[in-house]
Amino acid sequence: MALAQRWFYREAKRMISPTSPFPVFAAVLLALATAKVLIWRFGAPNAAGRFATIDGLRGYLAFFVFLHHSCIWYFYIRTSQFDSPPSNFMANIGRASVSLFFMITGFLFSTKIINDKERGVDWVKLYVSRVLRLTPLYVFAILLLFVSVAFMSGFTLAQSPLTLVANALRWVGFSSFGEPDLNGVPDTKLILSGVPWTLAYEWGFYLCLPLLAVVIGAIPSFSVLIIGFVGVLDFVHFHAESRFLTPFLGGIIAAILCRQAWFRNLSQRSFVSLIAIAAIIVAITLFPTTYARIPLALLSLSFAVIAGGATLFGALTSQLSRMLGELAYSIYLLHGFILFTLFNVVIGKLGARAFTPLEHWLAILLTTPVLILVSYTTFRLIEKPAMQHTESVSKWVRQAIPAKRGALEESL
Repeated sequence: MALAQRWFYREAKRMISPTSPFPVFAAVLLALATAKVLIWRFGAPNAAGRFATIDGLRGYLAFFVFLHHSCIWYFYIRTSQFDSPPSNFMANIGRASVSLFFMITGFLFSTKIINDKERGVDWVKLYVSRVLRLTPLYVFAILLLFVSVAFMSGFTLAQSPLTLVANALRWVGFSSFGEPDLNGVPDTKLILSGVPWTLAYEWGFYLCLPLLAVVIGAIPSFSVLIIGFVGVLDFVHFHAESRFLTPFLGGIIAAILCRQAWFRNLSQRSFVSLIAIAAIIVAITLFPTTYARIPLALLSLSFAVIAGGATLFGALTSQLSRMLGELAYSIYLLHGFILFTLFNVVIGKLGARAFTPLEHWLAILLTTPVLILVSYTTFRLIEKPAMQHTESVSKWVRQAIPAKRGALEESL
């Protein structure tokens, strides 16, 4: 038995490289197994809704970003360069996931505006829902970042209090105002693996929605239209790049296609799921970046049919996928902190630097259930309670807006 174990370890050590895909598959299975335990203990998520395939897709995307950064950490510990891995697959599972996240946003909100075109878009509820959906967990993540900075700097001030507060406030703005180093801690953004930059694009798109509504024909009021111009200015302010804006367009096109019965019927055919899987594999393995035209077109095609109902042979509509989908935002936003803690506190950089690729990935596999359990906890205690207040907060805002208008008119 001991001889067999030594042989297995030796062969695994020989086969596993820093960019090997095998640990990715093992980690996904372990994440799904952890989701199974959560379902057994706490019950399955609510029944799948209209966009069940998208709900199932989210969790995998967030988890692939975690694995993408896990691979980057292997090289960062040794080179101090937080760059994409030297592998199309490992680099693109992160890039493709970000693009698909942007497509999801473009699809869902353009669909909402089209659906509400006749009765009018409830802009108050839309923006309240976005604030309550994204802000509470983001504030929690930023607090973790601030605590980590204090720990890394020995709980002493290395900057003037004014500079520290000014830089800290820039972090509060969802990266629209940059991600400066805090209190002399270099590469502060790596504490969260640099993921908040995508939220700047998400918020920019949300702010631009009134302009999209104009294009669709759901003309908003002038006060709402101003929000759209603020969104454009926001994109200009943080120098938004076209390669990150294009996926939103892919989502909008998918929303238009999915309104056609023939496209939905076609998307639900088994051979279309096979085409979608093949297109994703080609995009992430044969191209150095998925932000180029051809791989982005392949991803857009895959996303459109998934939005249309392609379940990828049931993988996206299973209870396990839906559980991971509920935890997607927590997985995405908190995995960087967990990786940072793992390699700076639990193992230490010196110890991690001595790891073989196999030992590095074993550490990631052991961390996977921790990430899923932490994400489930933050979803239940932070995300879900905030989302449940959308209606009440929207009602309060609607009541407050006329009162403020009346006070302004009286003062004039």
